[in-house]
Amino acid sequence: MIHEIRTYDLKPRSVPEFLEKTGAMLPGRLKYTPLGGFFHTEVGPLNQVVHIWPYDDMNHRAETRAKVIEDGVWPPDNAGIILNMQSEIYYPAPFMEPLGPRKIGPLFELRIYTYASGDVPKVMAAWGDAIEERVKFSPLVGAWYSDIGGLNKWAHMWAYESFEHRMSVREETRAKGVWPPSSPVSPLKQENKLLWAADFSPIQ
Repeated sequence: MIHEIRTYDLKPRSVPEFLEKTGAMLPGRLKYTPLGGFFHTEVGPLNQVVHIWPYDDMNHRAETRAKVIEDGVWPPDNAGIILNMQSEIYYPAPFMEPLGPRKIGPLFELRIYTYASGDVPKVMAAWGDAIEERVKFSPLVGAWYSDIGGLNKWAHMWAYESFEHRMSVREETRAKGVWPPSSPVSPLKQENKLLWAADFSPIQ
């Protein structure tokens, strides 16, 4: 299983138009493969949407994309409002639950860490030892390591009830020594963004 995480930067104030056009065409697209999740930013890079698509493998992805274009069901006509498009292929961590419909938000945080070459397996092992206790405080949407695109990346998405809930969880898990997990390596770079789910996202 691979997950394609696509990030689009849009023209200012164009997110509602993008979501409307995308939502209108989505039922046709979902006849081919499921959508993992669809989000738009509130804090961090503004006017940005992030969508996650699961595939069996790269061949499945290529075949699906060719078929939906051939059948005229995808993509939506959003070219006039897209400034930049980025696509990266990730593998889900062994402890990640499969993506599917869940009502666990409405606030989501996506954090992307870049590590030195060879360090991501060490991070994943440390997380695997600690994740069972961490998810008692707020749900993990997903944790992934990159394969195509930016390399040596570790991406993780968390769900929260509110901005206040996010802060309280972060403070409580630190105070109790639950999180972050003890790891022999540190990231070279850290990014994060806070997002809302689109109305049509299976994860809410």
